[in-house]
Amino acid sequence: MKPTTRGTLAAVVTGVAATVGAAGPAAAAGTVPVPVPLGGVSKALHMEVPRLGAELPLLTPGAPDGPRYVTGRLLPDRTLPQVPLSSGLPGLDARAPLPHVLGDDFDHLDVVAPTSDVRALAPGLSVDAPLTAPRGDNLGLPDAKLPQAGVLAPVLRTVAGANVGTGSGL
Repeated sequence: MKPTTRGTLAAVVTGVAATVGAAGPAAAAGTVPVPVPLGGVSKALHMEVPRLGAELPLLTPGAPDGPRYVTGRLLPDRTLPQVPLSSGLPGLDARAPLPHVLGDDFDHLDVVAPTSDVRALAPGLSVDAPLTAPRGDNLGLPDAKLPQAGVLAPVLRTVAGANVGTGSGL
């Protein structure tokens, strides 16, 4: 192997390892922290500016329940299955100065909304053909019947929470 090929291969392996190492903790946690750097603005303006930070959740699809075969139907139940998704509501951590609106003891406003889990099921579809199963007493021919269709409603489950407070000092 030539030295340039070895160097290129080492650079690629190093880049891949750095990318996997940086994304590993975020993927394991399920959220990606998003800091908003405002420190330079605070120093440039010589005043206190709001402190902001957020957490963005990662969407994780699950394995759908497969179609269920039911006796007497030509098409399976849950023809288009519901796909489970899990994620979270974005989190927020903010602290902003107040111009002593509420008095001298209240000069800051804090808002902390941690990420919370969200569990969802995508909508599904259940249909049946306008024919019955083949019948032995009718020479193996199916009978006609009314078609059936049903929409499986989406499901969303979460518990959200937040804390809002005021106080003095940083």
